[in-house]
Amino acid sequence: MTVIRKRLAIVLAALVAAAGAALPVRAATIDTIARQAVLIDVTTDTVLLEKAADQRMPTSSMSKLMTIYMVFEALKEGRLSLDDTLPVSENAWRMQGSKMFVELHNNIKVEDLIRGVVIQSGNDACIVLAEALAGSEQAFAEKMTARAKELGLENSNFKNATGWPDPDHYSTAKDLALLAHRLMADFPEYYHFYSEREFTYHNIKQGNRNPLLYRDIGVDGLKTGHTELAGYGLTASALRDGRRLILVVNGLPSMQARADESARLIEWGFREFDAYLLFKAGEAIEEVPVWLGAQETVPATVTTDLKVTLARADRPDMKVTLVTDAPVQAPIAKGDPIGKLVITAPGQPAKEVPVVAAADVPKLGFFGRAVAGAKYLVFGAGS
Repeated sequence: MTVIRKRLAIVLAALVAAAGAALPVRAATIDTIARQAVLIDVTTDTVLLEKAADQRMPTSSMSKLMTIYMVFEALKEGRLSLDDTLPVSENAWRMQGSKMFVELHNNIKVEDLIRGVVIQSGNDACIVLAEALAGSEQAFAEKMTARAKELGLENSNFKNATGWPDPDHYSTAKDLALLAHRLMADFPEYYHFYSEREFTYHNIKQGNRNPLLYRDIGVDGLKTGHTELAGYGLTASALRDGRRLILVVNGLPSMQARADESARLIEWGFREFDAYLLFKAGEAIEEVPVWLGAQETVPATVTTDLKVTLARADRPDMKVTLVTDAPVQAPIAKGDPIGKLVITAPGQPAKEVPVVAAADVPKLGFFGRAVAGAKYLVFGAGS
């Protein structure tokens, strides 16, 4: 690794090979027939592709991600258990659209209802869960919206638990991607439901509607959606070689287009980009000069492993610059901020990451400071 020393900046070669710094990539070199789309490498929180990703759109059954988030949260907090049974109201039983085929006045296990929503996209199962958690579907939808805002979904509003068409029921591709990420990160113990390919209830076997689960491309979730107004949509997640991508597409013209276009975009994301490890947490990046310290330098480091996602073709042109206001005055405690890394690559805005001291550096005693001051007067700062 080549190091170029400057008084206030040290440029580190980009050939150093995570979770860490999001580095927005250059404009995408692929187009999509989806009306709205976003593809994110969540390993480094890097957007690889976006198209109308902040545009409000009807989300149809992809809205059920928020419904299940609320259910998983209730499980984690102990307000529900997988073995609890919930009653089926006439409202739930009469619900149209995709169904789990719940029986009127029956009591159904929560675990079965979750599978009914996740695998079979059952509108009836959604209403059973909503009424149990909030008393009514409307009250549940209000809680969905409030919780979504707390999670950072600023452009989402829910009027029901199912995604049933309503002009005031909407989200965005970016919001759904964030929701998918939070669902996986907050409830890893329950995420396995999304990779199950089929579920039988009431002697009716239905397959998971996510077409990418049946293709060998690393997909393990999440949810499809379709209405006449929204078109065909999918929120998908794929894990390959330690990298996780989340894709949201909507407005596709057919089920086949949804399957093929989603697979094409995920394959492109894995093929054209990679996540590169720059520095490990605690690893000495460079020695920074110290003024009036018991040691003349202190190693700079990062507090967490630092990765960036880049187009493979851009890696040779990446630069990492360590900027410090050196010399740093002692005393210095391990973990004290002492500068920043500036990461640049072609066509991208610079990304700044704080660096800290990797060790303690006590202040010199009186005699040491006197000697250092004398040397400074005689030889200057370069001594």
